[in-house]
Amino acid sequence: MAPRTFWKGYLKLSLVTCPVAMMRATSEAEKVRFHTLNRKTGNRVVSRYVDSVTRKPVEDDDEIRGYQRGEDDYVMLEDDELDDVALESTRTIDIDMFVPAGEVAWIWYDKPHYLIPDDKVGEEAFAVIRDAMTTNAVVGISRLVMYRRERAVLLEPRDRGIVLWTLRYGDEVRDAEDYFGDIDGEKAQPDQLSLMKKYIKGRTRKWDAAIAEDPVQDNLLKIIASKKKNKRATHAPKPGTPEPPSNVVNIMDALKASLTRDRKK
Repeated sequence: MAPRTFWKGYLKLSLVTCPVAMMRATSEAEKVRFHTLNRKTGNRVVSRYVDSVTRKPVEDDDEIRGYQRGEDDYVMLEDDELDDVALESTRTIDIDMFVPAGEVAWIWYDKPHYLIPDDKVGEEAFAVIRDAMTTNAVVGISRLVMYRRERAVLLEPRDRGIVLWTLRYGDEVRDAEDYFGDIDGEKAQPDQLSLMKKYIKGRTRKWDAAIAEDPVQDNLLKIIASKKKNKRATHAPKPGTPEPPSNVVNIMDALKASLTRDRKK
């Protein structure tokens, strides 16, 4: 099945413009999802908003957004007030600056999307923008209204296309120094480091996407398939509780034992 287009618009760099289409690079469509049912009737349960004090259902027309400013104290905002501050997308990704590839830290990256030319006529302009970024080893930075908010986006040339990453907002990113700052900066001992490098080298493999599979979902699908056939589902045995590690660890002995074990395997 062809991927569904998530967004259509234009990619622009100075006077060069081309129509583009965007698709989400990740999907949760295959994720097992459940509905809440009434065990007695088998019917789906419907959710309704109720007043937290009166416990009575709230009609759709009486629902309103509220911003909490204190205990049991809210500022109410009407839909038209929220619409007034909403930003209208120009449907144009106007690249207004570039930064060296790799300079934007991983923590700023949010959601990936594939960006492709939307017609044959625009492929040449698309290729010029893509290849120019590749040649100069840079990524493009722009702003775009996505997911109902304007946000910074990063455009990274990849193969024959471009990957567009939405970037996190500044107030969402925490400073690593607040967490790593108290860790002792002592360097590893050379002999320990040498053994660890040998161990890592012996376990280095090419990336295999199979490692990212979800065994829990696979087991759920097996249970569902069994119930469809009116068979009793068989459950995989749960692993036992692992023994807690010893408080006293000789790193050199542990590294040597690890290397010896791998050689035997």
